[in-house]
This record gives sequence, C-alpha cells and structure tokens, in this order.
Amino acid sequence: MMEKFEREIRESKFAELMNKHFAASSIPKGIHCLSLRLTDEYSSNAHARRQLPSPELLPLLSDNSYHHFILSTDNILAASVVVTSAVQSSLKPEKIVFHVITDKKTYAGMHSWFALNPVSPAIVEVKGIHQFDWLTRENVPVLEAVENHDGIRNYYHGNHVAGANLSDTTPRTFASKLQARSPKYISLLNHLRIYIPELFPHLDKVVFLDDDIVIQRDLSPLWEIDLGGKVNGAVETCRGEDEWVMSKRFRNYFNFSHPLIAKHLDPEECAWAYGMNIFDLRAWRKTNIRETYHSWLKENLKSNLTMWKLGTLPPALIAFKGHVHPIDPLWHLLGLGYQNKTSIESVKKAAVIHYNGQSKPWLQIGFEHLRPFWAKYVNYSNDFVRNCHILET
Repeated sequence: MMEKFEREIRESKFAELMNKHFAASSIPKGIHCLSLRLTDEYSSNAHARRQLPSPELLPLLSDNSYHHFILSTDNILAASVVVTSAVQSSLKPEKIVFHVITDKKTYAGMHSWFALNPVSPAIVEVKGIHQFDWLTRENVPVLEAVENHDGIRNYYHGNHVAGANLSDTTPRTFASKLQARSPKYISLLNHLRIYIPELFPHLDKVVFLDDDIVIQRDLSPLWEIDLGGKVNGAVETCRGEDEWVMSKRFRNYFNFSHPLIAKHLDPEECAWAYGMNIFDLRAWRKTNIRETYHSWLKENLKSNLTMWKLGTLPPALIAFKGHVHPIDPLWHLLGLGYQNKTSIESVKKAAVIHYNGQSKPWLQIGFEHLRPFWAKYVNYSNDFVRNCHILET
C-alpha cells in the first residue's frame, strides 16, 4: 500500500509538471485579446498607424549620445511593462531610445500600443522582422534550418512524455527537460540578439533586454561601464549558492560526453546570463561571434541535439567565449520565474529583476508575492487592457 501511495504521489507530481509546462507555453486569453484588438485598431484608426517615432525624431534612432535599448518580443503587455518601467525609473528619460522588434503577426498590434500610449520624453521605434533588409535567407540559413527541420520541430512541439522513462527520472530533471523543450527556443525572434550589430549598423553601444524583466533603477550608468575591450557586459551565474539560477557552469548546459564539447569546452567555466546585457557593438563587429554561433548551431543540428538542449544560451556561451566582461550582480537579479523563495529584500535592491523560468508574472502560475513588482507598471485603466479583462492582482 505504501508503494502504491508513493507511486501515485510521484505520478501526480509529473502530471503537475506537465500541466505547468503547458500553462507556461500557452498564450493567456487576455494577452491574445489585447493583440487582436490592437491589430484591429491599427487597421481602423489612423492615429494607431502614425509614424514611430515622428519624422523629426528619426535621426535620434542612430544618435550614439542617446541610451539605446533593444527589446525583441511578441508579447505586447510584457513590452509595455519593460518600456514603462525603464522610463519611470530613469533619471534621464529624455535620453532613452527603445528599439522594439517583433514578428510580422504582432507588428500592427505592437505599433498600435506604442502609438496610442506614448512614453514621452523617451523615444520608441517598433520594427517587424520583415522590415529588416539584412534578415535574408542567405544571412540566417542555420536558423531557417532549425525552424524547418522535422526532427527539431517534433522535439519542441511533439509529445513530451512519449519515450520518456519516468521511473528513472527525478521530478526536477523532468522539469529541466520540459523547460528545454519550450517552442520559443526555435523562434527567430529569440535568436535575433546575435544579429544586433548588423541590424543596427550605426549604433556603438546598446543594452539588450528580455521581455520578462522589470527595471527598477536608473540604467544610464551602464553606458559608463568600461568593458575593457570585451563585447558583452553580463552578470555571471556561478557565484551564488542556489542550485536553480546562480550556480551554473558550462557542465549545466552542455553534454560533455560528446567529443566536440569535451575537446573545446571546460565544464567548470562560469556561465553568464542573458536578459540584461551591455553590448559594445564596435568591439563585436571586429569578431567572428556570429559565425561561431552559426557553426555550433549547425554542429548540434547534425548531432541531433546531443550537444545541448536548451535554446539560445548554450551557443552564445560558446560564441561569446573570451568576449564577456562580468558586471555587478546587483544590476540583474535572476530567477523570479523559478524560485518561490526569492528574497523580497534582494528583489527591492536589484536594478533589473528577471522573471526567467516558467512562472511569468502575466500567467496564472506566476508567484503571487513576486507579481506586484511587475504589475505596478501595467496600466489597468487603459481601455484595451480593461476590455480584455487583464485584471489587477
């Protein structure tokens, strides 16, 4: 009877993890509604289609005396929180330029939102992937192969339980494997960060942001940080004690039984975080980072994903090897989408908080005590937000 109870408890734990994975991968009805209504507004309201930014401000999009942020997302609500939190936390909002990149299906809705909800004095540009002349099939052949390869698509979109031996797997290992199979990892929008120097050829230094972050302090000092000739200013993730986020080394991301991985990488090398990165684009353009990224993606594809499983960070860890400058961890606190026990005091002190993990603050499965740090930047009085029943928590 005890064995039966233990088996049932174990099975219910795996079922809970699967349900959480599906909840994290799905689009909430309210956010889908927001996108549809704003897209409709784009077609019917000339004000929603107005040029962003206005013509007299266009030269500022390539003015390196401004602070340029790049945000790549198809989530309009999340984008609004990132931009609003950055502007409200800034001591120099008039120096902020946001370059919001989205996909073709979201472009009209995203444009409508920022046209109808300006964040003056900051400047916002919205561009769709389809509007970048550089993003041709010739320039991104590997990513096209990743998106179209049947085996890869089945891995990310197929049955996540079929073939899995759950009796030999711990719930935590199973959770990690599910996280690695999020469909977002084969999206061009997610890989776009590796093309920033080509997409913004006139910019010298930018801060790249994920869409699941909130900015709580003025970030203008980031542009004063001397990266010492390095390309990527990032928080290292091997200096903490928690197992989920801040104790990550290369061994956590790569399969060191693969001969190519064992030959070229050190399992003890410290990992770093995507989500809030300072990129020196002048230094980047002198490197072969993009080519290295492509070649390792191609190798992993040929190896049937046996070199690594999880998304865009592993190839970036290789491509940026030797090009990373560690920055103070207080600039970027990670793990708010993983860890229910995240310290509220730590959250309050951080310049940028990052809800990386499944429990995004806009989802039902978000952690209730951590959601208010995100929700305070949602404009619940906005007609579109209210009519889509995106309710204040």
